[in-house]
Amino acid sequence: MLRNDGRTSGYDESNILSIYLKEINRIPLLTEEEELDLAIRAKAGDEFARKRMIESNLRFVVNVSKKYQNRGLPLSDLINEGNIGLMTA
Repeated sequence: MLRNDGRTSGYDESNILSIYLKEINRIPLLTEEEELDLAIRAKAGDEFARKRMIESNLRFVVNVSKKYQNRGLPLSDLINEGNIGLMTA
C-alpha cells in the first residue's frame, strides 16, 4: 500500500522484493521452440504471446539488475527500469 509521500506503508521494501522474486521464479522459462513461436505470434499482435514472453523473461531482468547493484540506485529501481525496457523491446 502506498502512502501519499510515495513510500510504502506496512511493508518493508526488501520484503516486497522478496515476494516479487518468489513470484517470478514460479514462472517457467521458455524452451527455444516456445520462444520462437511466441515471438512470431507476438509480432502478429497476439497479446497473450507478448505477455507470456515478458513474464518468462522477468528473472533475466533481475539477474542483469544485480550486476549493477551498489552503483547508486536501489535494486528495486534497477529491476523496475529493466522491466520497462523488457516491455518496450
